[in-house]
Amino acid sequence: MLWLMAAGLCAVACAGGTGDGPASVRWPEGSTDTWNGYTRHTFTVAGCPAWVVEPRSALPGKPWSWCLEFPDAFTERCAAPGLLARGFHHGHIAVGNTFGSPDALKKLTLFYKVVTGLGLSRKPALIGLSRGGLYAYRWAAEHPGWVGAIYGDAPVCDFKSWPGGRGKGLGSKGDWQELIRCYGFADDAQALAYRGNPIDTLRPLARAKVPIIHVVGDADDVVPPDENTAIIEERYRKLGGTMQVIHKPGIGHHPHGLEDPEPVIRFLVERCR
Repeated sequence: MLWLMAAGLCAVACAGGTGDGPASVRWPEGSTDTWNGYTRHTFTVAGCPAWVVEPRSALPGKPWSWCLEFPDAFTERCAAPGLLARGFHHGHIAVGNTFGSPDALKKLTLFYKVVTGLGLSRKPALIGLSRGGLYAYRWAAEHPGWVGAIYGDAPVCDFKSWPGGRGKGLGSKGDWQELIRCYGFADDAQALAYRGNPIDTLRPLARAKVPIIHVVGDADDVVPPDENTAIIEERYRKLGGTMQVIHKPGIGHHPHGLEDPEPVIRFLVERCR
């Protein structure tokens, strides 16, 4: 059923052609408003609200960024407006507080197929803020050839750290129980034994040469960097992957992003044009 819904949307999306100008895209049925000063098209994919923001002048090949979670958090600090100004499209689908679960990944894939059916690039830049790191990395590991780059901002890379709280982080008991439900784990032990966290699934990304950039607060006690980003960095480099980490001394989990996000913007533009 989800596949049929996506196929129908793709048929509508593709009907308008795939040129580089905004007028060449016939967006799926929905509504239009503005997002950070740019035109946003909102529609539905697999029963979930979804949207794409278009730049004033799209770059050839229609590169785009995809915020997997919290698209309205610290937006000016987290690259999206800067990427739009450079000619990127920007998208999001709201799959709920589902922690990158298998069902969520299916819906993300349907959104990807709809958006690429509009003529957007087949290798977006994935943006994972906080728990959005679970969505970004888990989807990327299943589809490494469909990823241009990954930008993680204080990203959760191991759910044992958050929401599990099995390290030195604060954890979240309510979110931990919801994660167990979303993944269909029988109990805590099965969840803790799971080997599908981002820290466990880096090899496909390294083989596909997916470049990664992270921004982390070194004083983060919600998603401690040494339980998340540091493990990704060590393992990914051992696998031959390219990764850059920008540290914010003395900063906690918030605010996300950078006062000047230009280093992240430049990283993504250079790798996803």
